[in-house]
Order: sequence, then structure tokens, then C-alpha cells
Amino acid sequence: MSTHSTDESTSTHESKDSRTSTGRPPSDGHETRDAVEQEISAGTTGTSGTGLAHPVEKSVDGRPGVHYGGASWRQIASVPLPIYLVLAAIVVVAAMTGNLPETMLGGFAVTILLGGLFIWLGNRVPLIRDYGLPTILCTFAPATLVYFGLVPEQIITVASTFVDEQGFLDFFVMAIIAGSILGMPRQLLIKAGPRFAVPLLGAITVVFVGIGALSMLFGRGFFEGVLLIAAPVMAGGLGLGALPMSEMYGERTGQGSDAFMGDLMSAVVLANIFCIIFAGLLNGIGRKKPKLFVGFSGNGELMRIHGKSEDLQMPKKNSSSSFITLGKGLLLTAVVFVTGELLGAYLPVLHPFAWAIVVLVALKLLNLLPKDLEASATDWGDLINAVLVPALLVGVSLTYINIDEVLASVSDPSFILLIFLTVAVAAVSSGIIGWLVKFNFVEAAVTPGLVMADTGGSGDVSVLSAADRMHMMPFAAISTRFGGTVVLFVTSLMVPLLVL
Repeated sequence: MSTHSTDESTSTHESKDSRTSTGRPPSDGHETRDAVEQEISAGTTGTSGTGLAHPVEKSVDGRPGVHYGGASWRQIASVPLPIYLVLAAIVVVAAMTGNLPETMLGGFAVTILLGGLFIWLGNRVPLIRDYGLPTILCTFAPATLVYFGLVPEQIITVASTFVDEQGFLDFFVMAIIAGSILGMPRQLLIKAGPRFAVPLLGAITVVFVGIGALSMLFGRGFFEGVLLIAAPVMAGGLGLGALPMSEMYGERTGQGSDAFMGDLMSAVVLANIFCIIFAGLLNGIGRKKPKLFVGFSGNGELMRIHGKSEDLQMPKKNSSSSFITLGKGLLLTAVVFVTGELLGAYLPVLHPFAWAIVVLVALKLLNLLPKDLEASATDWGDLINAVLVPALLVGVSLTYINIDEVLASVSDPSFILLIFLTVAVAAVSSGIIGWLVKFNFVEAAVTPGLVMADTGGSGDVSVLSAADRMHMMPFAAISTRFGGTVVLFVTSLMVPLLVL
């Protein structure tokens, strides 16, 4: 699962804050040997003799997984180009001859290969790539190819079966939700949560009310504006936004996820572009007029008071995990998903995703899980986010997105205007409310404001890069995880009010 060179792997291990490959604190030689012997006796070692504790790297060429398939053009989906072409040719021939298996493995083959290709293409285009081109290609290019009849029918069938019937969408979404919640330090939630939550929750409230009211003026209806525009944009990414929301809306209306996926994905991707533009503008204004008013720009410092910013720091992530750790993360995530479905069946007041969130938050705040299980779920979510986002986007594109509906959405001036206003209101309201609780305006407008309205991980990088505030990534992580969870939960409560 690792494609690192020897030098990179060595440097990665040296930067793990003196932790072992299993995530445990360093120990002397005797303790290490004892631990290895225990794993051997438990039957966890492989044929190589290194065991399942062998580290699994989470990045390629210093960047997360196949989101970036290498620093040069010679790799696609982290695979050398000649090998990729052979793999792709095999799948295409199988599809053209009607021999592509309609199984999970067939689905992985199709979506990972296509996702890696579109990410690779998007990253080859200077400048535009920083405005979300790789994500846009993964989201809309497959559906466009289907629209023009350029995709073999069996590839569409395999991808649709994989995403919908075989549950790849649930598999992905639950990994992101569990990893996001359990990956937040408990003390961070307790100590720093109230202060940071003020601009975060305030921005969500203002955006929901404001965009709902504007939606009424455009004849769309209050709750339609909130649920179909404000909520997916403010959910902090696709994993906590368009994807689970389309399922909830489809279940509520009986129309199916595909009736909503195109509009929701269009809203999120378009908002991401506006977020990057706003971030660049805020950075420019902050540089030219840093003292426009007291606390306008902190030149990268979020808070106007000192001695508290460390309370808002996310812990440094390990750069690798272990096979056994990832296995435990998969198990815990799967059982939480089953728990949500069980509670949703008997207590339908909340959607199963919302029940899963309630369970995870309770487990976190009440400190009911061992730390290694929390870390396992976090690592599992990180792995899924690093490797399978392009695959998921391609699968969703082939399964749910109808280009006719997308064109109808983006050709509607009111739709584009509402997306623009959602981003603007998110930034301004977050900046103002943050300023009132001793944050600097520009920094609070960027995160949680703009960071909540982008496409998540890759969107956070683009927004912070445009704002020249990459060091604020810990705050962005809090905004995306906590804010996205709150938005999804609130949205689940409002779904019964959706009437189309």
C-alpha cells in the first residue's frame, strides 16, 4: 500500500514524534521485542516477517494519496504511467466484451482508475488546478462522457451497482464521519470548542436564515434554499454535504438520490471556486490595509488575545498507520453505521446518519472508547479520504449526475447568485462574529467562514493557499470536521420540511 522511496520512507519515520509504527510511545529494546512477540503469537504477522504492524504510509510524494498522483506526469493514481495504461486497457477490453465483473472489485477497478486519471489531468493544468479543476473533472467529466455516449454501458452499470446497491457511498461517508468526530481531541472540544464555536455556529445560523429568506425572494421557498443551497455549501465538503444529503432528500421525497445529486454537487463545486476568489481578495485587502480597523487583519494570527491559540491546535497526525489499526477502524466504523441504521429503524425522528453522529459524539465526549480505537477510526477515515475521494466522485458522477440537470442549474442566474451570496455571507458573518469574540476579522472570515463553504480537504488547501495562511490548517480541520457534522445533523432535522 506504500509507494514511497526509501529516502522518503526513512524521513517519514523520523518525523513521527518518536512514536512507533503502531502509534505507541517509544520503548526500550526489550519492550519492543515483547510487543512483536505478542503480535506473532496472536497470528498477526505476514509472510515477510514484519507483521501487520508494518507501517502503511498515507501520502505519496509528500501529498495525500491519489489526490495527487505524484510530483511528475509519470504517475497516474500513484502507479507508473506504463503500468496504468496496461491496467486501464484490461478494464476497457473487459467492459467492451461484456466481461467486466459487476462486483465490488470491478467497481474499485473502474472508479479508482478513472478517478486517478481525472485527478492527474486536472493537476497538469497550471493556475486553474488551484481553483478546483481536479475535483471538477472527477465530478462532472464522467457524466459528460456518458451524456455524449462515450462510456461503455457495462462501465456505467458496474459503477452504479458499486455506488448504490453495494453501498460504496455509505462505506465512504461513514468513514469520513467517524474519522472526523473521533479524530478531534476531547479536551479541544471541551476547552476551545465554546470560543471557536461562536463564529462557526453563528455563521451557519446567519447563512441558513439569510439564504433561506433570499431564496423566498427568488420564488424557491425558504427550506428549499436552506436545504438545497446553504446546507450542502456549508457542510465543509462533499463527504458531509452533497453525498449524504442527497440520500436523505431522496428518501424523504421518494425520488431517489439521483434527483438531487446534480444540483447539490454543482452547488458545492461552484461555491469552492467562489471561496478561493474571496480568500485571495481578503489576503490582498489585508496586506494593503492591515489596520483598516482594529483587529481587521492579524497577518495569520487568528486571535487578538494571546495565550489561548494553543487551545485550538489539532494534534500532529502520524504519517503512517498499521494494518491491524486500519482493520479496527473499519470494524468500529461499520458497527457505528449499523447502530445508526438500527436506531433509525425504531426512532425515525432522525436519519440513520444523524443517529450515527449522535453515537459518535457521545462516545467521544463521555470518553467511552479506548484511545487506540479512536485512533483506529481516525486512521481509517484518513485512509479513505486519501485514496478513495476521486473514486467516489467518479462513481457518483456515473451513477447520479445528469448533465441536463446540471446545465439547467448553472444556467439559472438565481442559482449562481445564491451560491455566491452563500459564500459571501459565510465569510462576512464569520468574520464579524469572530471579531466580536476577539478573533481577527480576516482570519475568522477565512476559517471557519470560507473553509466551511469549500469542498473539504482539497478545498481547504486551495483556500488557505489563496489566503496565504496555510499554517491555519489546524483551524480549518476543526471547521471542516465540527462544522460539517453540525450542518449535517441540523439538516437531518429539517429534512421533513422539504416539500418539492
